[in-house]
Amino acid sequence: MFKRAEFTDMQIIETLFHVLNQIDEIFWGYIGFSVVFLLGGFMTWRARFYQMHVLASPLQVISNLHEETKKNDQGINPFKLFFASVGGMIGLGNVVAVLTSLLVGGPGALLWLWLASLIGMIIKYSEIYLGVTFREDRHETFIGGPIYYLQKAFKNPILQKVMPAAVAILLCIYGIEIYQFVVIVDTFTNYFHTPRVTVIAGLLVCTLFTCLGGVKRLSTISSTLMPFFMVSYCGMTMTYILCHYDLVPHAFTLIITSAFTGHAAVGGFAGAGIFVAIQQGVARAVYSGDIGIGYDSIIQSETKSQKPQNQAQLAILGMLLDTIICTLTIFVVLLSGVWKTDIHLLPSQYIPHVLSEIFPYMDSFMTIFIFLAGWTTINSYFVVGIQCAKFLFPKNGKYLYIAYAICAFVFFSYYDQTKVLLIMSLCGGMLMTINLIGIIKLRKHIQFLR
Repeated sequence: MFKRAEFTDMQIIETLFHVLNQIDEIFWGYIGFSVVFLLGGFMTWRARFYQMHVLASPLQVISNLHEETKKNDQGINPFKLFFASVGGMIGLGNVVAVLTSLLVGGPGALLWLWLASLIGMIIKYSEIYLGVTFREDRHETFIGGPIYYLQKAFKNPILQKVMPAAVAILLCIYGIEIYQFVVIVDTFTNYFHTPRVTVIAGLLVCTLFTCLGGVKRLSTISSTLMPFFMVSYCGMTMTYILCHYDLVPHAFTLIITSAFTGHAAVGGFAGAGIFVAIQQGVARAVYSGDIGIGYDSIIQSETKSQKPQNQAQLAILGMLLDTIICTLTIFVVLLSGVWKTDIHLLPSQYIPHVLSEIFPYMDSFMTIFIFLAGWTTINSYFVVGIQCAKFLFPKNGKYLYIAYAICAFVFFSYYDQTKVLLIMSLCGGMLMTINLIGIIKLRKHIQFLR
């Protein structure tokens, strides 16, 4: 009897995840794709391709921000916030999660990821701009983001309360970065043969230590760790690509043709049509770059900068870094050919497996590397989740959220990585939809100064 009941429970869970997967495919293949490209395209046209202007003059962006903030004391250094933001964007989403776009959608998914990232830069600029514009002064610091600018987007008193509350609830869920938590737990458990409970407990302690210090502690830790992560990872992946430079032209051809025709089954790759490639490319771009999610707007609203465009321009450069690292990850696995073999690996094992061809001790290095990359992202999201919980419950929200986070991290640590990513993908889709409604309604408040 007991075994039969246990089997039934597992069947129910599997059925639930199957239904959620169908919803995710429909949303990102049709609705999410349309929303990102239509709104991003409209904003890009309205701004006269403003992101290209910013990308062409990165030193001017940095100089303007540095000169302006030298005179201001209130708030947090904008460059520390930049690394705190990058800590949330650039992490295991770029090294592990983005590989699902290739493994499920085929090489063509990368082209859709590039397009989504390019027009997503204007969406990111807009949400940061609005976050700084409508932020509130809290004595020594500021607080902003969609939970505040959405209050200005609607005239209906009910929607003024319901929409910010809905985003706050979703960000509380999204703020528990269960996917990257699970990847770190799996990696440490498998490599060091450490009891799973011990790894979970240790990671929870590290996370709580950082997050209880707020955005200030987060920005300090992220500005220390992220440069090492970006430089070392880019160096290794670019070295691998240079060692296989003769395969690069064929890879580009494969990416472009697969984006518009799909990709047939080959080796261990089951094959994918064009809509699967679109769904995977757009969904992973939104997830890795936090396009329209609102997390970044909350983090960067605490800047010393009084000019919204200065901090928002810096966010465009952050999106460029995010896209570059996603591209390097996919190219390494694409050039290796391991994506179309019958080899059975977790998404987190592909990069160590491939880079071990030319770099020694990759398993040891990537284990530590995955911890640093994932931990900074977990911290960034958690801090935002705490702020949203305090918005919902000013008195006890912080402590309620910490209790909820501990339960969620422990519970999902025993689930498959792909199932956990599915939850983050669906939650991100709902957040993006609500936030983009707010951006389009407040579009007249957004300026694109050259």
